[in-house]
Amino acid sequence: MPEPVRFDEEFLADPVCAYARLRAAGPVHRAESPDGAPIWLVTRYAEVKAGLGDPRLSLDKAHSSGGYRGLALPPALDKNLLNLDAPEHTRLRRLLGRAFTPRRVEALRPEVTRIAEELADALPAEADLMAGYAVPLPITVICVLLGVAPADVAVFRTWTDAVLMPTDAEATRDAMRSLYAFVTELIAAKRAEPGEDLLSVVAPDLTDDELLSAAFLLLLAGYENVVHVLGNGFHELLTRPALRTAPAESFVDEILRHASPAQLAIRRFPLQDLEIGDTTVRAGDTVLLALASAHRDDTVFDAPDTFDADRPDNPHLAFGHGPHFCLGAPLARLELEIGFDTLLRRFPAMVPAGDPVWRSTFRSRGPAALPVILRA
Repeated sequence: MPEPVRFDEEFLADPVCAYARLRAAGPVHRAESPDGAPIWLVTRYAEVKAGLGDPRLSLDKAHSSGGYRGLALPPALDKNLLNLDAPEHTRLRRLLGRAFTPRRVEALRPEVTRIAEELADALPAEADLMAGYAVPLPITVICVLLGVAPADVAVFRTWTDAVLMPTDAEATRDAMRSLYAFVTELIAAKRAEPGEDLLSVVAPDLTDDELLSAAFLLLLAGYENVVHVLGNGFHELLTRPALRTAPAESFVDEILRHASPAQLAIRRFPLQDLEIGDTTVRAGDTVLLALASAHRDDTVFDAPDTFDADRPDNPHLAFGHGPHFCLGAPLARLELEIGFDTLLRRFPAMVPAGDPVWRSTFRSRGPAALPVILRA
């Protein structure tokens, strides 16, 4: 059998080319995660889309035959939508969906706009767009959603940065403990005095542990991906100024496809032996669906390596497919469209001030630093 795919420095330096070679060789490949665990990597669009909607591929790691561990979360945080199957997933999704109705999301537009404008106001003439804008925008929106008091936003951001972009293991553990305690107290406060925030809206129907897991899911899923889409999008806008007149909605869709922030969908475990493509995958094996690879499949997308902000048909899978389609997709779109529009309107002639610094792992890809000179 061929050697397993390894997410080594060569792979991570140019994942677009690496995935192109894999698609040409077949739809499914043996691979190893960075910690050496065996996985199956699915690379072609048809099989990735089918896998996203297949109920025989479980998200519950209890079905792993290899003792999969993943993130070391406290038990109260583990029972979230990214780890559950129907019917429990269906129940929680229906209840949490009440906080993400089109009316509620649209009602956030003025607040998201205010946050983006204030961040733009605070940027110096020579700035790092990641640190000054792309990172604080989504986390500040999340604070609004959770009903975090304005006076607590700064310390909340300190903890979330340590957890979501870790540089020191001990600091990450301390930040997780602080976040856990803070959100626990926040839930108690919302039960005592409900407001219009997400926790207050869904609190009557959820246990404290379910509220905790929902809050942390919002942090995990609603923060890093938005940061990377903003970073990847601004990188395109800086290197290709002609894109600055593209319609915001189609530009966002093309960034989600062309520069997939999440390289892989969350791991899945077959409930029975399955045929995926031409490969038999055993029950309990770990399966990773490569979104970034599917988005460059030339059987679905014309000229897939070309960034086309006017692409007429763009069935990307960045928000998933099927019963696990991203619950917060409308909010993410709102943040992204406002995020790009605000900065382009304020600084239409911005230019690069140096090379970006890339944060690339086998799971995600985006700039860690994006130096610019801001010009009106």
